[in-house]
Amino acid sequence: MQLSTRIRAMRGPHWLVVFGLVLAGWAMLYAMALPSDIRAAGRLYGAEFWGALCTVTPDAAGLAKLWLMWAAMAAAMMLPTFLPALATYEDLAASGAASARGVLALMAGYLGVWLGFSALAAGAQMALTGAGLVTPLGQSGARWFSAALLAGAGAYQFTALKEACLSQCRQPLTFFMQYWRPGPAHAARMGLRLGAVCLGCCWALMALAFVGGTMNLAWMGLATVLMIFEKLPDLGRLLTRPLGVALIIAAGLTAAGVI
Repeated sequence: MQLSTRIRAMRGPHWLVVFGLVLAGWAMLYAMALPSDIRAAGRLYGAEFWGALCTVTPDAAGLAKLWLMWAAMAAAMMLPTFLPALATYEDLAASGAASARGVLALMAGYLGVWLGFSALAAGAQMALTGAGLVTPLGQSGARWFSAALLAGAGAYQFTALKEACLSQCRQPLTFFMQYWRPGPAHAARMGLRLGAVCLGCCWALMALAFVGGTMNLAWMGLATVLMIFEKLPDLGRLLTRPLGVALIIAAGLTAAGVI
């Protein structure tokens, strides 16, 4: 199906939900991002300034705020990578093999995985902030920690697990043929499985938010583009390993204090 035809076919309410969540996610991240003058003041006045401005409180309220931030990141960054699978399932629904309720159930299962990941990431950020490894802005405060994150993400690009997850993300029709069962309940299970596969592809790249800063929109935008391209069948195969090499080189330069 040509791209223009595919875009014209995006008329169902589920597409409004998906694009609405993506826009809402980026809007929330933009609202959370701090302007350059406040960042400059933070560099001038040091850690006490950030501590007073945006302390990550070690309580349920602090965890809830961080979970909301990571949920917004998941919506903004991961839902765009889900579009090919959703379009494929919609084609199956149009052929009579699935229902509109199945489309919504698939989306719910997929989002459920990333909301769970958001809770884990929020807890990890609280722990790392308490240990002094991450600043209140969600950015690594230690050179060795940044280097370790970059090296770990780079090495993961070469693993069999990464390749296995990418192979399913790049071929959504094959994925649905393999796990297909009729009914919304089974669609939700496929959404969970698809979300888990997507998580297997992207968790290490998402963890690099601690290197660039969880409030850095430019960093998150770059990561989103890379994850979208990596899941494309042809371009993705040319990107995965070179990206791993680039991340490992960046880790070495970071450790050496060059960047």
